[in-house]
Amino acid sequence: MNSSRLGREGEDRAVELLRESGLSIVERNFRWRSGEVDIIAMDGETLVFVEVKSWSTMGIENLAYGVDAEKQARIIETANYFLSLNRQYEHRAIRFDVIFVAKRAVTHLASAFMETV
Repeated sequence: MNSSRLGREGEDRAVELLRESGLSIVERNFRWRSGEVDIIAMDGETLVFVEVKSWSTMGIENLAYGVDAEKQARIIETANYFLSLNRQYEHRAIRFDVIFVAKRAVTHLASAFMETV
């Protein structure tokens, strides 16, 4: 399976998990010059920016390589741009989650990283 198909199927599985957990999907694949946020969702009053990692060969123990400090900074910058365009969310709490999709399991890491000042 090619990587784009693997990623798309992983994101579909992540959306399914989020919906089953009671979150509503606001947007998928929000892109800006600095990067992309795979899924943006609402968890009650909290706006959640979700990075999805779909790997067929590496395990969750390698997640730090896939969502390193540089990747986190790009996600945060893209999230800030989304917020600048969507003022209705400006007073919401925000959270950055990672969902790891493997062949047999989907693992949701809520508050996987934080924006640092």
